[in-house]
Amino acid sequence: MKSKRVIVWCRQDLRLHDNEALTEAIAHAEEVIPVYIFDPRVFSGKTKAGFHKTDKFRARFIIESVHDFKENLKKIGLDLITRIGKPENILYEIALAAKTSTVYCNRERTDEELKVQDRLEEKLWSIGQEIRYSRGKMLYHTADLPFPVTHTPDIFTQFRKEVEKMVDVRDPFPIPDVKMPPLSVEIESDPIPTLAVFGIQDYEPDSRAVLSFKGGETTALERLDYYLFQSKNISRYKETRNGMIGGDYSSKFSAWLAQGCISPKLIYATVKKYEEEHGANKSTYWLYFELLWRDFFRLIAKKHKNHIFKKGGTKRELTKPLVNDHSLLNVWIKGKTGVPLIDANMRELALTGFMSNRGRQIVASFLINDLHVNWKWGAEYFESMLIDYDVASNWGNWNYIAGVGSDPRENRYFNILSQASKYDPKGEYVKLWLPELKLVPTNKIHRLDKLSFQELEELKITLGADYPKAMINIAKWA
Repeated sequence: MKSKRVIVWCRQDLRLHDNEALTEAIAHAEEVIPVYIFDPRVFSGKTKAGFHKTDKFRARFIIESVHDFKENLKKIGLDLITRIGKPENILYEIALAAKTSTVYCNRERTDEELKVQDRLEEKLWSIGQEIRYSRGKMLYHTADLPFPVTHTPDIFTQFRKEVEKMVDVRDPFPIPDVKMPPLSVEIESDPIPTLAVFGIQDYEPDSRAVLSFKGGETTALERLDYYLFQSKNISRYKETRNGMIGGDYSSKFSAWLAQGCISPKLIYATVKKYEEEHGANKSTYWLYFELLWRDFFRLIAKKHKNHIFKKGGTKRELTKPLVNDHSLLNVWIKGKTGVPLIDANMRELALTGFMSNRGRQIVASFLINDLHVNWKWGAEYFESMLIDYDVASNWGNWNYIAGVGSDPRENRYFNILSQASKYDPKGEYVKLWLPELKLVPTNKIHRLDKLSFQELEELKITLGADYPKAMINIAKWA
């Protein structure tokens, strides 16, 4: 027997396809109320280190995604209710006023999100209603795994081998083929907010950005089709994924995955379709491999709970002494370390909200191993700035680089010159983001310490004025 009316609490599942919560709600209710709530604690709040929890790049991406989801919901007869406030209060008020029976939502696994879920659940119980949780973030369903979440292997390779051998990826849920009736109750909806509502200044995209990241399921599906079938870039993914310039060197699905504009199961199913039509290779497998890392970090976050946010990480021990030095942190953030590859990456992040995966590992290693600064501050800065921030992946990766996470190798130290030689051999990336160095010869772009006084004069560069002097002895990496 169907319920009269239910709520779908839309969180990081802003899509029609493979939306289990939405699908279940439609199947079990006569009327469905989709709700998205802009929580000021997320959009106006600060991290412990004082960064905006959600800076302009991701905030605009989320707003765009909500607009797109609202338009897509109309195709199946539903209208998205948008509000600003605390979800645990607003959803309770809507449930009470609309006399619903159930709130359907995607389950989140980390501390802040869990607290909101728990408060809402308590409030709903007080009026005889309940939450029904779905799984929308992962490639695999936890019920299908060959171990309970609490026994998730702490080493990725072990996890991968067990899962690959024993578990199949489920098919994604299709877009609901319905035309839902209009609601028989009136539910107040706020306009979808602008950045200004949260005190965030809008911006013009930087022309050097790797991609125009526009939020929403529509753009996500277009990107999926482009990367696989139009360009066939997926067949070169393993070889190009560590690139730094342009939109084609990696899939760039991460921003849409983070907000649930695209499902990992749909990506997997589409890759399988591509393999059937064009053949499989190491690169098509490697995209699945990266999706598996996302699942791994999410399960590790569930297993180890708040330890992923602590200095000792999931290992519960700090492997090296680190300092809380704001001056060192700020030099790193502003891209003024005097180490070109570090500065180029940090300036790209500050100006676009994005940085390559390779770049993220390099700058994180530099902050931890060369500046010896508290890795948690770096993780919080990434949380603020990244357009594709995902809590489990971000903190899991910082645990990994800091040597306090899931990794059998004790020292994740990156030799910056070696990395520069391998991933930016001609200095093209550095010159893109550090135009003050555009005339420096290729053979010295990463070794400014080798420029003679005469060369500096000819280039009209004064180290310490036009570009910072290196705060680390670059020769130590030679």
